Amino acid sequence: MKKLYEKNESTFAIVWIVIYCFVQSLANSLNEIIGIEYAASAAFCILQTAVLFVFLKKNGLFKQYGLCRSTVPASRFLYYIPLIFLITGNLWNGAAMNYSPIGTVCRIAAMLCVGFLEEVIFRGFLFKAIAKEESIGKAIVISSVTFGIGHIINLVNGSGMTLIENICQIIFAIAVGFLFVLLFYRGGSLLPCIITHSAINSLSTFSNGNGVATQQQIAKCVSMIAITVAYTLVLSKLLPKTQDEDPGND
Repeated sequence: MKKLYEKNESTFAIVWIVIYCFVQSLANSLNEIIGIEYAASAAFCILQTAVLFVFLKKNGLFKQYGLCRSTVPASRFLYYIPLIFLITGNLWNGAAMNYSPIGTVCRIAAMLCVGFLEEVIFRGFLFKAIAKEESIGKAIVISSVTFGIGHIINLVNGSGMTLIENICQIIFAIAVGFLFVLLFYRGGSLLPCIITHSAINSLSTFSNGNGVATQQQIAKCVSMIAITVAYTLVLSKLLPKTQDEDPGND
């Protein structure tokens, strides 16, 4: 793994994306065979998270990929308050127990790991590699759009997601991709992205979709996208242009 990383970081990122998508699809099939919701998904996600965490720690890459505190004051991020609104989005239509107790535990464990994995892979490996080889602008666009489009896999991996739900998810994911890469690039820390991503995913476990009309789903999606885009635009003005720039006073 280290040799591939040192040889070509872009290839390393792509390999991780392919492995991650393949394993997630495989896990969905195994979940049905096992008969416990998200059992295989949780096991595979935990294993991948452990492998990735050890790799980063062993090679001293925590700071490079934002597994550290930001040096920019929280006030410059508006104390991350808009992220809290995004986190609660899956509960706007109420909460429900959608899985068995053990299935709920497995899904939450999987979703917590997914937040870590996807942030490190897309905002970390892919963004950093493209930024180094091409340009920051191209890296921002490619990492964000790739992250969003990647969610199309939920239409064919047995997740049960409808076309409308998937389209909303893709558009929202692209918007979030731009927000998160800005948080990481300008703030120097990936932790807010990981925490928010993991929280959004985990709370989706209790999302109440019963009796929710398509119009309501679209309205919620538009609202969350609006919050995301607005926060991204505000941060683009408030945060230092690069991680090396002096954050200054509040």
